[in-house]
Amino acid sequence: MTKTPVCICLTVSLALLVVAYNDAKGNPSEATGHADNYAHAEADFQAGVNAYNRGDYKTALNIWRPLAEQGLAAAQFNLGLMYASGWGGPHDDAEAVRWWRLAADQGDAAAQFNLGLMYAAGRGVPQDHAEAIKWYRRAADKGQAGAQFNLGWMYQMGQGVPQDDAQAIKWYQLAAEQGDAKAQYSLGMMYAAGLGVPQDDTQVVKWYGLAAEQGYGKAQYNLGFLYEHGKGVPKDHAEAVKWYRLAAEQGEVGAQYKLGLFYEEGKGVPQDDTEAARWYRLAAEQEHAAAQYNLGVMYQQGRGVQKDSIQAYMWGALSSEQGFEPAQELLETLEKEMIPAQITEAQQLAEEWQAKEK
Repeated sequence: MTKTPVCICLTVSLALLVVAYNDAKGNPSEATGHADNYAHAEADFQAGVNAYNRGDYKTALNIWRPLAEQGLAAAQFNLGLMYASGWGGPHDDAEAVRWWRLAADQGDAAAQFNLGLMYAAGRGVPQDHAEAIKWYRRAADKGQAGAQFNLGWMYQMGQGVPQDDAQAIKWYQLAAEQGDAKAQYSLGMMYAAGLGVPQDDTQVVKWYGLAAEQGYGKAQYNLGFLYEHGKGVPKDHAEAVKWYRLAAEQGEVGAQYKLGLFYEEGKGVPQDDTEAARWYRLAAEQEHAAAQYNLGVMYQQGRGVQKDSIQAYMWGALSSEQGFEPAQELLETLEKEMIPAQITEAQQLAEEWQAKEK
């Protein structure tokens, strides 16, 4: 079977919108002006939270709106979230931006972070990476982990700022130390590649391990790779299987392919062609070319699946279409064994599969 080299890629995903509510006690003076009024505003704010938790978004929106108009940053933040999500009313990114900007101007870190996200994505405002950086930095300086991660990513990519691996490391580290799994994973990547820091397998294992323990699939996959090859840890195929399985169960395609290989070869697990075919299929259905080829070979040979030349040809064709050279050899071998009608049927199945995946 063909084994493809593992490519460890840097994360490029931005953090999701904040969903937690700020405590209404954050800025009582802006909300009301004196303590008695604030106590009333706090009760109203909590009533909105209760309505939200019941799924009564329209009521929550109607309760929070007057509080937001009075200047309560927590209510302004929540109104932004409701408009951005289309909860309790129409989806309106521009309105979300308006309310988040009011909260952000009062120093609300979550609103500053979300405002940065909107500028980065061009939602409700023209896309502007420099503005995204500005708001991320304000939130990051207040310790907002998502903003710290995104700021690190933008320094690493040179998006809105000059590319600077040392600055990327700084912000990733701050977010990682707060337990942000994406930042921990990215910090591991930086140590693996020696970007902004000396290459250090011990640090790679540390940061991947922390992210993997939190269930971050890419880190679980990479930790499995380290155990498979003995990089920074003793070589241990059983431990590699453990981490590959955790990642594979989350849909990490490379991990699914690796499990297929390990079951086929009996590395870290008892040899089992049926399990190998199952994991190859999961990866093949995610368009992993080597897995498609290996699944085709298993159909050709009747290992782990019932022998089926048409299925073998279909998976081989899909793999070959992606430029995986060994698949062309499989097709040529199968064409010597199949009649033209079978080849036509297999080609049609491959075309239908591709059309379904688009």
